[in-house]
Amino acid sequence: MNKEEARKRIEVLKKEIDRNRYLYHVEDKPRVSDAVDDSLKRELARLEEQYPDLITKDSPTQRVGGKALNKFEKVTHKQRMLSLNDVFSEDELLAWEERISKLVGRSKIEGSGYYSEVKMDGLAVALIYENGVFVRGATRGDGRVGEDVTNNLKAIESIPLKLRSHPELVSGSLEIRGEIYIDKKDFDKINEEQKKKSGQIFANPRNLAAGSIRQLDPKISASRKLKFMMYSIVSDLGLDLHSKEHEIGHELGFNANYKLNKICHNAKDVVNFWQHLAKIRDSLAYQIDGIVVSVNDKKTFSRLGVVGKSPRAQIAFKFSAEEATSVVKDIIVQVGRTGKLTPVAVMEPTIVAGSTVSRATLHNADEIKRKDIKVGDTVVIRKAGDVIPEVVEPIKRMRTGKEKEFRMPTECPICGGGVVRREGEIDFYCADRNCSTRELRQLNHFVSKGAFEIDGLGPKIMEQLVAQGLVKDASDIFSLTEGDLEPLERFADKSAKNLVESINRSKDITLENFICASGISHVGAQMAKDLAQQFGSLDDFRNASKKDLNRMYGVGEKVTQSLGEYLSDEENNKLIEDLLKNGVKVSKYHSPVVRNKLDGKSFVVTGSLESMTRDEAHKKITQYGGDVNPSVTSKTDYLIAGEDPGSKFEKAKKFGTKIISEQEFLKMLS
Repeated sequence: MNKEEARKRIEVLKKEIDRNRYLYHVEDKPRVSDAVDDSLKRELARLEEQYPDLITKDSPTQRVGGKALNKFEKVTHKQRMLSLNDVFSEDELLAWEERISKLVGRSKIEGSGYYSEVKMDGLAVALIYENGVFVRGATRGDGRVGEDVTNNLKAIESIPLKLRSHPELVSGSLEIRGEIYIDKKDFDKINEEQKKKSGQIFANPRNLAAGSIRQLDPKISASRKLKFMMYSIVSDLGLDLHSKEHEIGHELGFNANYKLNKICHNAKDVVNFWQHLAKIRDSLAYQIDGIVVSVNDKKTFSRLGVVGKSPRAQIAFKFSAEEATSVVKDIIVQVGRTGKLTPVAVMEPTIVAGSTVSRATLHNADEIKRKDIKVGDTVVIRKAGDVIPEVVEPIKRMRTGKEKEFRMPTECPICGGGVVRREGEIDFYCADRNCSTRELRQLNHFVSKGAFEIDGLGPKIMEQLVAQGLVKDASDIFSLTEGDLEPLERFADKSAKNLVESINRSKDITLENFICASGISHVGAQMAKDLAQQFGSLDDFRNASKKDLNRMYGVGEKVTQSLGEYLSDEENNKLIEDLLKNGVKVSKYHSPVVRNKLDGKSFVVTGSLESMTRDEAHKKITQYGGDVNPSVTSKTDYLIAGEDPGSKFEKAKKFGTKIISEQEFLKMLS
């Protein structure tokens, strides 16, 4: 066979092997035996060995190959991989529906319904295709940055190396997201093999799938019989419905579960589908832990936006959490980076929801008192998938009389300093801001992802730097030199140089990351972003008055108090000055708003808006210097009226309030 004949034969073999893959993994209708499929693959391998220049990236022979890696490279996702909020009951689902309906109007949602899809209990990954060929795959990671696991994903037969159809879609870059999982029967077989050779027994299919994808040797991943279930197409294809993504995904060659998934017209339909799946879940080949409910209309989905790390328009409706019992051996107290004291139950290890649980947070002293939990109690523990274990209640009838009541310590368990309870709060705090654990955790938070993100400066090295007196506060990090680091244990010339370079790179930081790094109580990543957008620059943030903070939409009393205390504290201001002196440069927010453009005017928003949610309109009003009111009064300056405005519209006419449209409001901003 000459080269041209071999080229034609290779193309025929590749198409036939991919067709067999599609029928087996996507349609679940295998038409040839494994032996026949293996024979075709062997013939393809022989021809490619004879003509290696005919090997392409989409060849089935390239699924497993190459040497084991030393480590995984980091990958920044083009679009953040979000996580979902969970609900466990019909009431919680209806409450979610009520919240989003208030923002965009019920008619906007029920027009196209909810797309309810099976929630695989697996590991989320993102696949990148260039001109229809698979080129890269990454884990979710922290949502922004994941790990490049391309070689391991290539080993998964249900992931097409080349997309099957839609030539107009596969040109250029296309991103597909989905779950890596293991069928229950394959999981059982792997554990049987592990038992025979006295190896590790895996707790559940999800953990095994996650561990398998992160093997540095792709041959190990290939041996685990992993599978892929697509759940979304991230790239903008101009689709109007989320359900269409699943149909097209199936046509492209993915298992998309679109035949089992369902479009539900209202919440009642969703509940019926959820109950149906709960009945048949044990008969499915794979593990599921509920359904994902999405507003099907993509335009409405986008308008609802994101809160924190979760989209408003999507919810995980999970099956009831699994429960087990254990004995509380002790209740210890942990000290967080803000000095907050958190009681934690230390229990006899017990398996619940597929993992061994020996600790569970008890949140605060009031929670312990409300649930009447004592040391020595037999308690009910609840856990669902990745949800943090929760102590539900004690089984009081099993008490022996030897149980002991828990009391919050009056001294910090770490430094021995005083413990205080702030007015209006349920939590206790270590009063000593120099508490060693509190200080160390704050420093670790300062250099973590979403803050200064200093690569190579992990908790052990930070502890070493503090112990050696090289770092007393965060500003000292930016004055470290190679000479300071080289004498330390685990540091060589190269590692000292790398860390100093990493520190220097991190000196340029965004305002939102800087605020997040500051470790202000009750201020997380999303609040830091809102503050950065509100104030635009570090100077404006530092000079914010209490009135400025109170006016910001979505900032509650606790956050306002924390911000006020932080901004007025002399030590905090000195630390900021020291950071700036040591070369830290805080950039302005990329699109700072023009503050005070609305000049203290008061607004009420009613009805469904076209280009934004009501929540987004509220934020814009406060960011531009206006005030948001919940209801119309004689002092209200403007009513922004969207579609289906309701009773507020009539009230505004009664008071003579100026009624403006969404477009008129946007003109005021420009």
